[in-house]
Amino acid sequence: MSWIDLIGFGEQGRGGILLWAMGITLAVTAASLCVGAVLGAIIAAAKLSASRPARWLGDAYTTVFRGAPELLVIYLVYFGGSQAVTAIGKWLNYEGFLGLPSFLAGAFAVGLISGAYQAEVYRGAYHAVSRGEIDAARSIGMGTMLRFRRILVPQILRFSLPGLGNVWQLSLKDSTLISVTGLAELMRTSQIAAGSTKQYFLFFIVGGALYLVLTTLSDRIFSFAERRVARSFRHSLGRR
Repeated sequence: MSWIDLIGFGEQGRGGILLWAMGITLAVTAASLCVGAVLGAIIAAAKLSASRPARWLGDAYTTVFRGAPELLVIYLVYFGGSQAVTAIGKWLNYEGFLGLPSFLAGAFAVGLISGAYQAEVYRGAYHAVSRGEIDAARSIGMGTMLRFRRILVPQILRFSLPGLGNVWQLSLKDSTLISVTGLAELMRTSQIAAGSTKQYFLFFIVGGALYLVLTTLSDRIFSFAERRVARSFRHSLGRR
């Protein structure tokens, strides 16, 4: 069987399986980015807080999850979480092992790491917002929530887009490590296809090419979003 048949969409080809795994990779990366966005916003708020304990907790979170190896975090979430769920099951008189779903555990683990990086992105974007605009909004009697919604959020999102693009690329590459949980994402599927056909070089090259397609398309999408947001911001300034 030729290499074209192996990566094709015929009866013996692995093309369809690889494309499905590519979709799983995108789904788990998107889920982890959403988890990280929520955690990152909370941690950024803590690091910007006037409360010293909140700032300390925020600094501790970013230090731990930016410094710990990604694979270790995935192991702790998947195996540690499964052990904790099993212990709870035994406490509820359920016998047997209860494992966390690999997709859920993987997305949450990568989300924890992503949250640490997103927190720094949001914190930097907050400091990039003009203090003059905030003071002007305060001087005309604009309340805290209204300032947050009308002034801070739009500009924080604008300034954070380049950093979020980098975080997305990091999460996309970190998703390869989720294969240790058994999730059949792109890396795991490439390994299985290589092992079953003994065509290791072929399928790892194909897997790498598909990752390159994902990262290249992602870079183009974020660059387009940055240009659109910058154009909208310039138009809003022109209307003022």
